[in-house]
Amino acid sequence: MAADTLARMFWDRVERSGDRPAQQFKHGAGWTTITWREVGETVRELALGLLALGRAKGDSIALLSSSRPEWVQADFAIFTAGCVTVPVYPSYPPDLIAYIVNDSGARTIIVEDPTQLAKVLQAREKTPNLEHIVVISAYDAPRPPKMVMTWESLRRLGRENAGSGALGSSLAERVASTRPTDLATIVYTSGTTGPPKGVMQTHGNHIAAVTASKQATPVEEGWVHLLFLPLAHSFARLESFLGVAHGLTTAFAENLDKVGENLRETRPHFICSVPRVFEKVYGRILAGVEAGSPAKKKIFNWAVSVGRDVSRHQQRGQPVPTTLELKRRIAHKLVFSKLHAALGGRLRWAVSGGAPLSRDIAEFFHAAGILLLEGYGLTETCPVLTFNRPDRYKFGSVGQTLPGVQMQIAADGEILARGPNIATLGYFKKPEATHEVFGADGWFHTGDIGTIDGDGFLFITDRKKDLIVTAGGMNIAPQNIENLLKADPFISQVMVYGDRRPYPVALITVNGDELSKFAREQGILTSEAAAIVKHPKVVERVGRTVEEKNTQLQSYARIKRFTVLPTDFTLDGGELTPTLKVKRKVVSQKYQDAIEELYR
Repeated sequence: MAADTLARMFWDRVERSGDRPAQQFKHGAGWTTITWREVGETVRELALGLLALGRAKGDSIALLSSSRPEWVQADFAIFTAGCVTVPVYPSYPPDLIAYIVNDSGARTIIVEDPTQLAKVLQAREKTPNLEHIVVISAYDAPRPPKMVMTWESLRRLGRENAGSGALGSSLAERVASTRPTDLATIVYTSGTTGPPKGVMQTHGNHIAAVTASKQATPVEEGWVHLLFLPLAHSFARLESFLGVAHGLTTAFAENLDKVGENLRETRPHFICSVPRVFEKVYGRILAGVEAGSPAKKKIFNWAVSVGRDVSRHQQRGQPVPTTLELKRRIAHKLVFSKLHAALGGRLRWAVSGGAPLSRDIAEFFHAAGILLLEGYGLTETCPVLTFNRPDRYKFGSVGQTLPGVQMQIAADGEILARGPNIATLGYFKKPEATHEVFGADGWFHTGDIGTIDGDGFLFITDRKKDLIVTAGGMNIAPQNIENLLKADPFISQVMVYGDRRPYPVALITVNGDELSKFAREQGILTSEAAAIVKHPKVVERVGRTVEEKNTQLQSYARIKRFTVLPTDFTLDGGELTPTLKVKRKVVSQKYQDAIEELYR
């Protein structure tokens, strides 16, 4: 049977590439490599263990862990068992974990370590239907709770039942009977208001996305890629699936702080990343140049100028003139070779996704000889719609549609898409929310505004919905944060900003009456609003509220900096709609200087 489900795709790879390297991970001072056959043995044991625990076909199993080999092994074990993976971000607090476990109906959750176990146990009273907790590593409690077992215990349970025959036959039947239309995973994504929504993605959705992505990426079997994005995010999930589809070696970074070191050690052929990583590299390069001698700056600027000339020829599909090619080689030796070495030395190209990539950064890296390919998609599209190819790209665009994807621009500029990769099953147990974005004609309403040029390249120009996507690719619902802050009577209005930026900031106005009262109590003598709101005591008062509310937010959603504005947003000022909603674009433009100051 063709590899039309994720489980069959995996087992086909194990059969075809058994002794070839599949996964690499840091163990002690060195890297350990395991083969596809070894990964297959682990996946089979885990899947049999899940069956022994009583997990029926179609059951949801939550997976709460950072990115590591066991995450991928667990994912394919769940698919092999005919069950449904429910990814959970390791940064989520207990209440949110409980919500996802309950909403998805998960009776088993696989957690990374004692830290994540503690969060699940803390929420235990709120998850009455949860039956088993499997801990991947570092758990050796002498008397674990009855429902808690280790990763090795689950594997051992699978091995013990492998010889009985009954479970083995059942496992084979589950793989064979799974259909492309069956649910593979429920991925919870943040909305602008209310709790997260679970996107129902089928095996067929993911196989379509993988197949289309394979056609767009000239990748060779055996290539190494370094995976460091969170696998709970659909972008990293696709990367892991492509590793199976292409027969790649997936190296897992130790953590985000070690990515630089791990790049040099694993020497990947390509990487997938969010813009924030490239921004940090770019920032460090410029800081180093700025701190250098005038001669060093001069050589760097010359090398960049040469690289940009080369880039312009390449973008136009023109051959690089001999003289310019000679200059390029000199520029590489003097300047850019250090960047290439820092990235491992054999990087062919890199993929940027999850958030918009600055054109300036893309052009700089290309000048340095490294092609950054930007794509676009959403959780609902598993997650890719468009992609720049190594042989067809335009900086500033998010590429052309992938094979099988149709796209059109609605009358109001919204990007509409349809195709086999789009999760038309919609949102789990939320028919109204599903109806809002999935039209009867099959078109998915992305919520983004864009244009398509004459060559078919898509350019994102605006965001129809208010959801913020940080430079790190994390989704933040600004209204939730704004409402938290406005619960303090001292605060009048708030606009959270942070799209494409490393962290969220806030523009805050204060209640006039409360401000006057506070000023009298604190002995602030000035009556000029612009001076009062900048007074240290007022800033401190607002800061206390920000700090207090931050404790209720996930780390990436916390307000890092803020400024207090002298006047409220108004209708007359054009900052509010007739229903008194903040016009985010207008406010962002009006207070652009203040916002930029918050990022300095």
